[in-house]
Formats: sequence, C-alpha cells, structure tokens
Amino acid sequence: MRSVAMKVALGCGAAMLGVSAPSVAQETPRATAYESVAKWPDWSGVWSPGVGAGSRTTATPPKLTPEAKAIVDAFEAGKARGENLQTQAANCVPNGMPGIMRLPYPIEFTYSPGRVNILIETYSEIRRIYIDRELPEDPDPFFNGSSVGHWEGDTLVVDTIGISPMVSIVPGLHPTENTRFRERITRTAPDRMVDEITITDPALFAEPYVMVQNYKLEPEWEMREYVCQENNRDGADAEGRPSMDLGDADDPFAGLED
Repeated sequence: MRSVAMKVALGCGAAMLGVSAPSVAQETPRATAYESVAKWPDWSGVWSPGVGAGSRTTATPPKLTPEAKAIVDAFEAGKARGENLQTQAANCVPNGMPGIMRLPYPIEFTYSPGRVNILIETYSEIRRIYIDRELPEDPDPFFNGSSVGHWEGDTLVVDTIGISPMVSIVPGLHPTENTRFRERITRTAPDRMVDEITITDPALFAEPYVMVQNYKLEPEWEMREYVCQENNRDGADAEGRPSMDLGDADDPFAGLED
C-alpha cells in the first residue's frame, strides 16, 4: 500500500509541477517492421504431423558412442524389469526438443518482426525462433532450447542449443551441453511440409543423427486447448513404471489430488 500511495503522490506532484512522464519512442514504425515479415513464405494454417508410419522417418538408427550405447543398454535392461516404460511426459513434464515436434498433435506458425513462432498444441507450448540474433554463448537449459534461424530461400534453417538434461533425445539418452539440433523446415507442396532435424553431440553420437517429420495442412482444423493435468490418470513413478489410477468410473475426477 505504501508503494502505491507514493506512486500516486509522485504522480500528482509531477502533474502539479507540469512534468509529464517521458513517452516511449517507437524506434521502427510497425508497418516498416513487418515489411520483411511479409516477404517470408506463407505457412499460415494448422499443420498435422499425422499418426501413420509415413509421418516420421529416420535415415538410419542412431550410431552411438560406446559410452552412450552403454547408457541406452542399461535403459533397455530396465524395461525388462518393468522400469522405463513411461517417461516423465506421463506426469505432464513437457517432451522438449526434438520430441515436441514429433507428437501426433498439430502445430501452427505465426510471424513477428525478427521471430518465427511455432504454436504447438501439445502442452499448449510455443517455440520462438529468433531471426535477428546469434545463439547465446552460455544458454540457460530449456526444454525446447534456445533457437535462432535464417531463411535460405523458402527453407527455414534453425539451430538449437541449450537443451535441458531432463529431455530424452532418444529413449534413455539425455542431452549434454554440446547437444545441437539443426532443422530445415520446408514446404514441399501446397499441403505438405517437412522438418528435417539433424542432431549432433560428440559425446553421444558417432555421426550426425537425422530425424524427419512430415506435416499435412488441415484447412478445416483449429488449435485446441491442451491441459495435460486435467484428469491425468496414466502417470509414472520415479522408475518409469506406469501408475495408472482409473478412480471411480462414475466420477471422472474421483481420486485426483486437489
């Protein structure tokens, strides 16, 4: 209350003295700022990744370093014990990159000056790809990393670093500070788009690992709200074992925590 009163008093005093608050000058007129945006390819609309076998592909299975292979082998051995059957995504922890671009839920592109935004229905997430800056030298770890991009003709080339170690790149394998993604997102037909993701990390991969995700334009679709926590019954414990709770069949919210 004191700070509010002081602000009011200062504001009144400034008004009585004839002092006005400084105006914030707009350095670049809005129309001018959007001139470059208008030249980018039109990717408007909702894009579906689909669920069929042809929606996602990889060139070859990943070729891992011996150290990474030992980690994956231990992860797979845990499955035989009933562990590692669920990821923390079952507990509504976001998948992060690259998985967030490969789930069977739609995406949508919006443009701002200096930025391409990818709206992702899963977890109601947004990826921000900056066109007007360089990658940070010491990035904070984010689930989707820090992304910068540039246009090569009609292809958006995106570099991403700074992936949280909580993310799974491939089952059982987590990123290091040297994990890097390079995406090439291209519209290959009026209703088709491809996102080619190349993953490099000298500690994990013996050679670059390539994933390809295909999308189809769905003109009649709209993005929907996605709230993972709502009536989430299929969680996982700390060892990745399913902890499904069906609760009361007559009450869909029975057994849920407040």
